[in-house]
Amino acid sequence: MKRGLLLFAHGARDPRWALPFEDVARRVRAADPAVPVALSFLELMSPGLVEAGASLAALGCERVELLPLFLGAGGHVRKDLPVLLEQLRQAHPDVQWLLRPTIGEDDAVVEAMARCALRPHDGA
Repeated sequence: MKRGLLLFAHGARDPRWALPFEDVARRVRAADPAVPVALSFLELMSPGLVEAGASLAALGCERVELLPLFLGAGGHVRKDLPVLLEQLRQAHPDVQWLLRPTIGEDDAVVEAMARCALRPHDGA
């Protein structure tokens, strides 16, 4: 079963805002080139979630894990995301769409943020 990874971020008017998320997608692709990765946005940027998910389905992904790149499961994750996910399920019923917890709920991410917070800052 071909696995895909759909990364989902909020989006912003400033294109520089997306740079860290694009870096995450690049690093995931480099770590495992066999897994197709798509980066998507809720608003203000493209591609949107449904469009990016469709691109993974078109690549033959039969199982797509959707990873919200949010620190917590606020309103967008609890309310907006399920509607978009249902659109993907309706449009691509042959694909198994799996929603993972937000990235900020992962212990490794919380630990990395704590380590970063404790690192001395040079003041620059």
